[in-house]
Amino acid sequence: MEFRVLGPVAVVTGRGEPLPLGPAKRRSLLAMLVQCPNAAVAVDRLTEAMWLEDPPRHSRTVVQGHVSQLRALLAAHDARAHGVELRTHGAAYLLRVPETLVDAHRFEELLRLARAQRTPRDAVPVFQEALALWKGPALAGTVHSPLLEHAAHALEELRLTAVEELADAHAALGEHATAAAALRAEAVAHPMREPLIAALMRALGGAGRQADALHWFHRTRRLLADQLGVDPGAALGDAYTALLRTAPPSAGSASTAAGRDATPPQPAAANPPARTRAQTPTPAPAPTLTPVSVTAGAAPRPQLLPRRPRAFTGREDELEALDRAATAAPGAVALITGSAGVGKTALAVHWAHLRGADFPDGRLFVDLHGYSTVPTRGATAVLRELLLALGLPAEQMPGSPDALGARYRELTSARRMLIVLDNAHDSGQVRPLLPGGDRCVTVVTSRDRLGGLVASDAACPVPLAQLPAVQSTALLAAVLGPDAIANEPEAAAHLAALCDGLPLALRVAAARLATHPHHGLAAFVRELSDEHRRLDLLNVDDTGVGAALGLTVRQLPEPARRMFHRLGPHTGATLDICTAAALADCPAGQAAVALDQLAAAQLVVEAGPQAYVLHDLVRLYARSLDPGHDPDGLPRLLDHWLRTLLAACAAAEPGSEPCCALPAAARRPAAEIRTFADRTSALAWYSAERDTLRGAVDAAVAAGLHDRAWRLVLLQWPLILWQVRDGWVPLLEQCLASAERAGDHGAQSRARALLGWVLAEEGRSEEALGHLERAPDLSALAGDRAGEAVARINLAIALTRRGTPERAQELLVRALALAEEAGRTETVTLAHQHLTQYLLAVGAHDEAACHAARGLALAAPPLAAPRRVVLRTLYGEALAAAGRTPEAVRQLDDAISEARASSYEEGEIAARAVLAGLAGA
Repeated sequence: MEFRVLGPVAVVTGRGEPLPLGPAKRRSLLAMLVQCPNAAVAVDRLTEAMWLEDPPRHSRTVVQGHVSQLRALLAAHDARAHGVELRTHGAAYLLRVPETLVDAHRFEELLRLARAQRTPRDAVPVFQEALALWKGPALAGTVHSPLLEHAAHALEELRLTAVEELADAHAALGEHATAAAALRAEAVAHPMREPLIAALMRALGGAGRQADALHWFHRTRRLLADQLGVDPGAALGDAYTALLRTAPPSAGSASTAAGRDATPPQPAAANPPARTRAQTPTPAPAPTLTPVSVTAGAAPRPQLLPRRPRAFTGREDELEALDRAATAAPGAVALITGSAGVGKTALAVHWAHLRGADFPDGRLFVDLHGYSTVPTRGATAVLRELLLALGLPAEQMPGSPDALGARYRELTSARRMLIVLDNAHDSGQVRPLLPGGDRCVTVVTSRDRLGGLVASDAACPVPLAQLPAVQSTALLAAVLGPDAIANEPEAAAHLAALCDGLPLALRVAAARLATHPHHGLAAFVRELSDEHRRLDLLNVDDTGVGAALGLTVRQLPEPARRMFHRLGPHTGATLDICTAAALADCPAGQAAVALDQLAAAQLVVEAGPQAYVLHDLVRLYARSLDPGHDPDGLPRLLDHWLRTLLAACAAAEPGSEPCCALPAAARRPAAEIRTFADRTSALAWYSAERDTLRGAVDAAVAAGLHDRAWRLVLLQWPLILWQVRDGWVPLLEQCLASAERAGDHGAQSRARALLGWVLAEEGRSEEALGHLERAPDLSALAGDRAGEAVARINLAIALTRRGTPERAQELLVRALALAEEAGRTETVTLAHQHLTQYLLAVGAHDEAACHAARGLALAAPPLAAPRRVVLRTLYGEALAAAGRTPEAVRQLDDAISEARASSYEEGEIAARAVLAGLAGA
């Protein structure tokens, strides 16, 4: 038997078969015990490891259940024969296990043994044996809690140290290429670990690959500067200095050593492009080619690039993608695509400056004005400009477009050049401008995906998304200075988020701050948080987000333009076809076509089948185009959400009765409403759309549509039940305020009942009772018997938890009668469930069993399985207390089976805990 934590947490038998450990929480518990073999681990510490957020109230029961499962699993596989036993020590657990059975312990022992070897040749196989124990990232398959993350990080640090020491041993034996191979994959995965990069540089230098070694230095230096704002440390600097002393004095080495931040002297012979992480097979050396002479003397080497972008930040992955695209095939075409203001031109120009040495015959740049206030440039005018740059005299210029193209391809056929075609509108605008040489590289930028260019010319797409948070903040620091960001880090992070990670927006924001430094970051963030002013604040002179987006919208086909004008009322970042159809008041098929066109123009981002992302600044721009153009847009959207919420409720809690109906004025949808396959998909949708729905509530309140606002909150109750301690109180208070403004007593009762229950779960009992005591009378005033039943049940629960249960039985009995009068089966079963719990607590076991049996008889499908699991568990507990043990065991076994079949983990654990207690008794 072997316990593994160096990879997925696992227990493997002597035959190499992994044991079925079960869910992530159980693996997390085992991981904590394995890391402290033969030592007691407190339940509180195990709980801290097993839950990423605050644990539930019954967490100890859950821990006990997982321990019982592990103990049974180990016993079933003869663990004691291996000296393995899981013991209970008061409020702690101890895993008794020989340390040699734990892979992490063996790994550390082998490291100590390798370091004790006399020679590197003896150490290498021991290091290799130690590293062979790793099967992936440490502690994989566990909960991402801080305790386990810290432990995994410590193990990973130990592994990286072992890799570095193994490489040192190979280098000591003169096996530099082997050392470099061992280090390179780790350097890619840990690009800012300076000792690791320094070791890789030394290995590459020892293998005679000084250029590659120096490239790694400059790459790491850029990363450290862009992301951390620091210079390389001593280890990296020493490795760099040593390489410069040993580098051969050839032209190629000199240009590499000079770094990639300035255009080096042009070499006489053509050099292959720099290789990066994605290595391609090294081609056979190309013969030296003589450029075509168009005039007497040497051919010109035009350098028409714009100046290097200032404060360029991040984009390491995209830069490497351009490197790969430039070497993908002869006559490579790289296609940088992205939305307005995302930094396509800056990336292309920055890369062109970095790779200057790779294009000795020149670099050309043309703005095609595909998305511009001036007319799009035609192929004839652009070809004349390019031919002039290539040295063709004006008097020799061909007359026809075809002849111009032929002459252009002839003059580029034997050269190694870079051609940057910026701001292309479509594929047809680009094709005539592609050079003729297999050794030329073309970089195209466009707001369109240019799928035709990919199909016809094998263009390699390099999609450009918004900057991540860290790089966004780094860009602000590059413009404003690091001190400004360091003084207000939270405001800087918030500012980056408000700018959607869009470089154009970030630069405009930084420009405003730089010209008004007395305002401060926090004050500007407060201004920018106002959605009505945000676009205006992100404009400076002739530069701004709105202007850039406007150029894209003007070029849209009519269906996409019409759809874009309707997107303003949307309240979230995610957008599916059904929601788009509701916004545009059109069939789903038309919405799908329009969304595809918007995605091609980079105004929405495809996130999956029929799913898109609409960034805030784009949404705000859509809202600004024609406010009031479609006054029914917001009500139509809110009614769409209400219908979708009803469908989600039905799937999340099968057989449940909706807590409210649609408002009388609800509009009929033009397209079908989203459907949900099962409970899991419904709850996942609830979680994903929670922020969007909160925005919809805010929009409904702002528009005075309170009849929609309170419904949008109450229909989220399935998610509230499952994520009760997750900040719902402000939303429920807003729900209550809207119900009061709408004058709906039934809605007020439902809101107070749910709000009171959430407050009670949070331990705020006085506030909870204030709402719960008023809820039944409000329901009675509205004539809502089912609502009154729910209110009475929630009040009884709160009184019992508070330690004042005297009224609980009366409240629950009355709730049961009301639910039966209203014909609400689900509420009847709920009343039976809580009556069973109350009667068990006061020792009335036979009566408790009776109520559990009655509730269980009503809880047949389609009622949700969790309700049946809870009732069966309570029934088993009541039967056991009444001395009817065989019947109790049957009910608990059935509860466990049904909980497992429906993936109701907490229900299974609770039932097992009762069964284990019964077995112990």
